[in-house]
Amino acid sequence: MTHETRSIVELEQVTKDYGAGVMALAGITLAINSGERVGIMGPSGSGKSTLLNLACGLDDPTSGVVRFEGAPISKLSDDARTRLRRERIGMVFQTFNLLATLTAVENTCLPLRLQGLRRREAEKRGLEMLERVGLATRANHRPDQLSGGERQRVAIARALIFGAPLLLADEPTGNLDSATGEEILELLDGLNRDFGVTVLLVTHNTAAASHCDRVLNMRDGRVTAETQVKSRGEPAGSGPLPNLI
Repeated sequence: MTHETRSIVELEQVTKDYGAGVMALAGITLAINSGERVGIMGPSGSGKSTLLNLACGLDDPTSGVVRFEGAPISKLSDDARTRLRRERIGMVFQTFNLLATLTAVENTCLPLRLQGLRRREAEKRGLEMLERVGLATRANHRPDQLSGGERQRVAIARALIFGAPLLLADEPTGNLDSATGEEILELLDGLNRDFGVTVLLVTHNTAAASHCDRVLNMRDGRVTAETQVKSRGEPAGSGPLPNLI
């Protein structure tokens, strides 16, 4: 039986012109399939972060169409975009963006609390997410009591607290040593394998890129190369390291 591949994010002839000669994206067409791990590499200013901002509706393209699960994001209201980012698209960054006064479980379940869920139920779900990312024993620790890798695990748990099918990760290992960064990448591999989370990863690190199924190289707002790193089901690190920078 043939299974149809479903795109979760699509860009069709997308440009982003900030004016004054700054063309961040210059006519990109690409599709990110559900369940894929896709890396985006390239020098600073190549358009990587702009692409992530468009994929989650934080910004609109100057021309072209960006679709999430088949629907054009630009046609959504501001409230609908906020719900999209809260419930369907998780986001993690190089800086962990945790609230210093909250514990790990309180940071994790904060989106649920903001939506009005009662504390007891929200913290129950938060604990379940922390267990999923291997941090249940640190649930009552504040960020300053956690290592960098532990803070990033909390950030990932928070990003996926609603069960989002897509995780956007902008240099998620940038502030971590190589061994801790590898642990975070293996965690993302596990979330992809066990729960089908699609991962769109911006990175300068070829070791991080080796965890992806394919890698797109960007330069001057365009995708200039694409490398198939591994076939679905291969273990992380089994494919060739992309040489795209």
